Amino acid sequence: MTVGILKNNTIKILLLIIVLLFTFYFLLSPRLVTAATNISSLTPERWAWNDKIGWIDFYITTTVTVTNTKIEGYASSQVGLIAFDCATTPNGNVCSGPAGDWKITNDGVGNLSGWAWNDNIGWISFNCQNTSSCASTNYKVTISAGEFNGWAWNDAIGWISFNCDNSGIGNTCGVSDYRVKTSWGPPSPVSASLTSSIFDTQVGLGAAINTIMWQGALNGGEVKFQITSSNNLAGPWNFSGPDGSDTTFYQPAGPDAPIKINLAHHNNKRYVRYRIFLKTDSLGINSPRVDDIIINWSR
Repeated sequence: MTVGILKNNTIKILLLIIVLLFTFYFLLSPRLVTAATNISSLTPERWAWNDKIGWIDFYITTTVTVTNTKIEGYASSQVGLIAFDCATTPNGNVCSGPAGDWKITNDGVGNLSGWAWNDNIGWISFNCQNTSSCASTNYKVTISAGEFNGWAWNDAIGWISFNCDNSGIGNTCGVSDYRVKTSWGPPSPVSASLTSSIFDTQVGLGAAINTIMWQGALNGGEVKFQITSSNNLAGPWNFSGPDGSDTTFYQPAGPDAPIKINLAHHNNKRYVRYRIFLKTDSLGINSPRVDDIIINWSR
């Protein structure tokens, strides 16, 4: 028996994902800075509510912007402007002030935490973890499907609701329809594929295409293959998975882990090609790195 290895050691595949992306006082003056906002301008989709101060408008200043890491800008209320980030207050960057670096953070999938500030009522907490009070009062603000949900807390005015359909009190949208809505959404996995050139086993009567393996690093992503083979240099080249269809894939457990190729579709074939499919991690940040792809064949 003759065993051969087709090694593509010239392939260097890397998906490059560019992601576009206490007491203290600072005067939240009425000077508004025009900036991009990804908060909805529609009346029912720009408001949070508090029983003491009423509506909090997230759109009117056109500064509130949800990013993958934080909320920037400031909202408007009857007690003045509410700033979400020390770097983007109405007075600019105050992160070097007495309170240091404070903000409402976003974990990348819509779970918010940290503190907002208003000159008249002070700190507003967006997550019970800020005060280690989750065992007694479990609250937080999240973003799901483009809508803010949940509750924030301030010692002076109490609870702030971000959606009329909130846990704890149920759906009150029939009484007052409101929510804060944003066009921001969590990053999604990024996919790419690459089709190989034609590899020749140089076996005139055809070879058995046994296994495929890749080398590199998974990095939380996904690597899978489809295979096609032929005795004609011109093909046809019909890429398929284990069942012979183009909807299934050969997916090794990881690097350096060969996976068997179904010989029912790839036996006694001289020429072989592969198509590799890559996907990043769930946040579209980390990509698999594929250095080499090795196909094992035998006579």
